[in-house]
This record gives sequence, structure tokens and C-alpha cells, in this order.
Amino acid sequence: MRKFFTSESVTEGHPDKICDQISDAILDAMLAQDPNSRVACETFVTTGVVNVMGEITTKASVDIPNIVRKTIDEIGYNRAKYGFDAETCAVITSIHEQSADIALGVDNSQEAKQAGNDEKDHGAGDQGLMFGYACNETKEFMPLPISLAHKMAKKLTAVRKNGTLPYLRPDGKTQITVEYIDGKPVRLEAIVVSSQHSPNVELETIREDIIKHVIMPTVDPSMVDENTKIYVNPTGRFVIGGPCGDTGLTGRKIIVDTYGGYSRHGGGAFSGKDPTKVDRSASYAARYVAKNIVASGVADKCEVQIAYAIGVAKPVSVLVDTFGTARIDEDKLSEFVYKNVDLRPSAIIDKFDLRRPIYRQTAAYGHVGRDDLDLPWEKLDLVEKIKKELK
Repeated sequence: MRKFFTSESVTEGHPDKICDQISDAILDAMLAQDPNSRVACETFVTTGVVNVMGEITTKASVDIPNIVRKTIDEIGYNRAKYGFDAETCAVITSIHEQSADIALGVDNSQEAKQAGNDEKDHGAGDQGLMFGYACNETKEFMPLPISLAHKMAKKLTAVRKNGTLPYLRPDGKTQITVEYIDGKPVRLEAIVVSSQHSPNVELETIREDIIKHVIMPTVDPSMVDENTKIYVNPTGRFVIGGPCGDTGLTGRKIIVDTYGGYSRHGGGAFSGKDPTKVDRSASYAARYVAKNIVASGVADKCEVQIAYAIGVAKPVSVLVDTFGTARIDEDKLSEFVYKNVDLRPSAIIDKFDLRRPIYRQTAAYGHVGRDDLDLPWEKLDLVEKIKKELK
């Protein structure tokens, strides 16, 4: 069977990604001072304005406007001619404390209350469903389309920042279409790269440079043939970009953040949320379980769904789906997960040591499949146990 699948990524200068990075930079600053900070921080950007909003309860004292400006400057919006400037943009904050009703359920779960347990067993910060996924298409156990799209987006940023292509500006997008035959990736059908640029450079120069310095160093040449379509700035001009060209908002790139649409998504965003929010922590845990299952060799693909009720610590359901690729009974896989992986929010936080300032680095180029970062949910420390118990 022949099919095509497409995934996209965006650079750190994309308006939505600016917002994700600002929200996570604020979260990191608060966790650095107060690991028990409760943060739900959202950012909105448009021409010349950054608005930071949300519910935050913390003992930390941080300079939010300074964090905002520093993040924007590091991304590369530091000249007025880019249409957005870290020094001159207005920064507006609208912050209040977390709802006492929500805090009540998070601080002490329903199970702990019923058992008269003095120890705080955190309840889930909200109801919801979270997914994690892994497959053996790439060495990082990610689908090939999103893996290549991320690598290309990172390369696009790298050649801008290191001066290889100095006329590029921070905003950009990549997109990869992979042809599959019988479920295996065999070639690249289409490659799309769009990058903001200075007004005095010709399209043909941009096309030649991006093919040479961004596309070809990223892809496997054996997967590119004479029928592979390559589009570079297909509109012909991309001078106006970033918040000047498009409004940005935290949490609007959740498919880019995860599996590029290859797997299902529960709908919750990650950035700006402390780890008591299961939108974030349980999605990481689901990825951890799925990745270890695939890495152990008992399945070629694995998707894990975890669902919670607000204020309740234990998941209301856990589903392991290998899409028919498991070499053992899937019921045994589910039993193994229930027995060996504690999916209560407090247990996930402890296992992955999530009350640390580690989140800004995940806010661009994906929260999962990051072999360039030492992320605890990407570790393969469950593989040997799976092999031993499920051989």
C-alpha cells in the first residue's frame, strides 16, 4: 500500500513559538526560585506588543518584562527594521493567583483525603486525555516527517545565527511529505521551506542557498529523487514576518510540539504550565512509556493514552495501542504498564524531577524526540525490564 504523510515545523522566531518560549522562560525563572510554583502562563504577541497573562501562585520574585525582552532578543528580534524589537516593544502583564478550588484538588488528591493520609498525594490539575507515541522509523523513535521537519527548522535557524545566511530573519517554517510503501518510509515526495528575509535579496539566491545549506545537509540524499518537489518561499517574498506579520499565542502549535499529526493528541498545550498540569507531565510520561515499549522491540509502533479526573491522582484509564505491530499480547503490555509505571501526577513529577527550570529549551523544535537535549522522559531505562518480563 502506498501513501503520503506530511508534517511541519516552525522556527523559534515564529509568532506562536515566541509566545511558547516566553511562557516557558517565565515558568523556568519561577521554578528556579520556588520549585513548588503553580504556573499557568500564556503570552500574546502582535506588532510592538507583548501581553503576558495567567494564573500564578509562587514565592518567587521575578522581573517578567526583563524575561520577556531577554527571550525576544535571544530569538533574534533585536532591530526595529525586523518589525519587532526586544528593546522597544511594550510589555503588559495581567497575572492573578491560581483558583483556590483548583489548588484544593491538586494539593491533596481525593484518594489521600479518603484514606486520611497526611502525605500530600497530588491530584490531577484538570481532567483530560493525553497521548504519547513512538515508532521505529528514526533513531530517536519518532515519525520521519516531523523528525526531518524539526531538523530542517533548526538548521534554518542555525545558518541565520552563525552568519552563513545573514540575510535571513527569525520567522520561518518547514514541511516534509514522506512516501510510505507498506508502512515503511521510502522517499521524500515534497520539501517546503519558507523563511523571512531582508528585502534586498533575490528569490533565486534564497532558493539556492537554502537548498545548499539547509535542505541537503539535513535529508538523506538517497530519499530525494528527480520527482521530489522542493519549494523555497513559494509566494516569492517573505519580508514581513514575526509578530509584525501575524499574531502569536501560547499553545497554538501543539501538533508541532508533539508528533506532527502522526499520532492523536488530547488537545492540551504544554508551554507555560508547571508539572502539576497533566497536560504537560502526563504527556511526557505517555511518551516515555511508548518509547520504551518500541525500543524494547516488542512493537514497531506504540501509542499510549492516559486520562485523568481533576483532583484524582490515579488515571481513570490507560490504553496501550500498537496498531497490530506487537509481538506479544497487547493485554500483557497494558498489565505491565499498570504494574510498573506509576502514573499519578506526583509520581511522574518525582520520577522525571520536573520541578526544575528545564522547559524553555523544549518550547521550540519539539518536546519529544529531542536527542539534542537530556530530557528525562526520553530515557530508555525501562527497556531491559520490558524485555525480561515480556520476552
